[in-house]
Amino acid sequence: MGGFHPAWLSSLTHHGSEPPMFLKIRSSEPFITGTITLAVFTDMFLYSSIVPVIPFALQSRVGIDLENVQSWVSILIAVYGGALLAFCPICGWLADQSSSRRSPLLLGLLALLGATVMLNVGSSVSVLVVARVLQGASAAVVWVVGLALLADTVPYRSISQAMGWVGLGMSLGLLVGPLLGGVVFERAGYNAVFGMSYAIIGLDIILRLALVEKKVAARWDPDAQDALGHTGTAGLRPSVHDEEATLGSAINSEDTTLPSSQAQLPESGKDVERCTEKDVEKCPERSTSTTTLAPPSPVTTIFSGPPPIQSPARPLRDRLPPLLSLLYSRRLLAALWGAFVLSVLMTAFDSVLALQAAEVFHFNSTGAGLLFLPLVLPTFAAPLIGYLCDRYTPRYPATLGFLLATPPYICLRYITHNTLGTKILFCALLAIIGVALALTFPPFMAEITLVVEAKERGMREAGKPGFGAQGAYAQAYGLFNMAFAAGCLVGPVWAGFVREGEGWAVMGWTLGLLSGVTAVPTFLWMGGWVGGARLKGEERVGGVVDV
Repeated sequence: MGGFHPAWLSSLTHHGSEPPMFLKIRSSEPFITGTITLAVFTDMFLYSSIVPVIPFALQSRVGIDLENVQSWVSILIAVYGGALLAFCPICGWLADQSSSRRSPLLLGLLALLGATVMLNVGSSVSVLVVARVLQGASAAVVWVVGLALLADTVPYRSISQAMGWVGLGMSLGLLVGPLLGGVVFERAGYNAVFGMSYAIIGLDIILRLALVEKKVAARWDPDAQDALGHTGTAGLRPSVHDEEATLGSAINSEDTTLPSSQAQLPESGKDVERCTEKDVEKCPERSTSTTTLAPPSPVTTIFSGPPPIQSPARPLRDRLPPLLSLLYSRRLLAALWGAFVLSVLMTAFDSVLALQAAEVFHFNSTGAGLLFLPLVLPTFAAPLIGYLCDRYTPRYPATLGFLLATPPYICLRYITHNTLGTKILFCALLAIIGVALALTFPPFMAEITLVVEAKERGMREAGKPGFGAQGAYAQAYGLFNMAFAAGCLVGPVWAGFVREGEGWAVMGWTLGLLSGVTAVPTFLWMGGWVGGARLKGEERVGGVVDV
């Protein structure tokens, strides 16, 4: 049936016998990194472009009363986080079971397109809620499958820098989205805001269709196969053919050789106890040396030595799927907590910044969008921060970021008067918060890959099967995005309802306190236990303590 497929369709689906055009470019690390970066930018742009618009649209299009706008803004933003939270583990598990990362990315883009259309034409709260659910589901695909594809592609020693580029895409989306959303809404109206979204989605579709995974490119390009073997944990996972060959040779060896233990029985049960799976080659009962077979006598048949010792049952963590067994890692739990808090701190402003600016400074949607500029501009340094984390340790930048964010969040209490000095102070505080968040984002994204790498290598060295042929990157990033999505759910609700119930000042110091407290587990566990001492249940891989 392959002969009936047009050449262009075979090239797009990668099912043709001829290599796709521009294969080396489309499967290169820069192209794949750029495609995932654009996917993240698209998701963040569509998420944030309506942030300064939605308070005004709820009044003019849906008919929500002014006193209820704050609650509905928080709810709509939280619905996005809730959908992201619900779909992340599903996407992670399905991605690790699938042989392709590209197909889920294309399906997620279709969901994003549907959500954009619904947000554009919807004139009721129910339609907007459903659209935000679809938007969250699409984001789950991008953040789980996209980051897993990046981890499959980029060498783990450069993963922080690659995640820095992803962070740059997120920052650009968060910056350009509210800025253009507010300006275009004021100048050209509601539909023009979504016209920009459709154009960006179109570009995203082209790049995702053009992307070729390295394992697919390896069918035609031997260089891609070599690169694949040195990427992430790909070199740790034997191929299916290698496993079958190993199994076949073991079966043939058992069929054609006689264990020397039948010629010489162990002297005591201690020899048998030493015959573990780890040192199977040294075990006298598993020796591959052969002896001449003689017809068994009744005596040797009856008294053939002690019964074989059954291997002990595997612990529960080894029998669980990676999505759950990874949660035994204290290092990963610390990273997930950091991702949750980082998301809370980032999304808290989405539900309150535009309203606070309108209430104190009488800003319109354009002014509210411009306030995101000092908050997001510092995050343009994310690739550089990722590069430094790859070369040195990520522990200190991430810890410094949380400590640095604490004072400006607390000082938000002084933003209560409409004066020039207050406006300058507000922008300065937002800029410091932006710098702090830029220091924390790349290390935490890269930490997920490094934890999976350490676990995989440690399991291999211990003689365990590891996470299988597909690895556990997608499921690990599913956990990361669940934590991040929980922050997207909690952050806007926390900020919105605390501001409405207790005031702007209380909202600020509670967020600052959360940031300061999070610096402690970050310092202790980022990159491994800070003391380097061996604790119960830990693994040391490549000089890094992983627990």
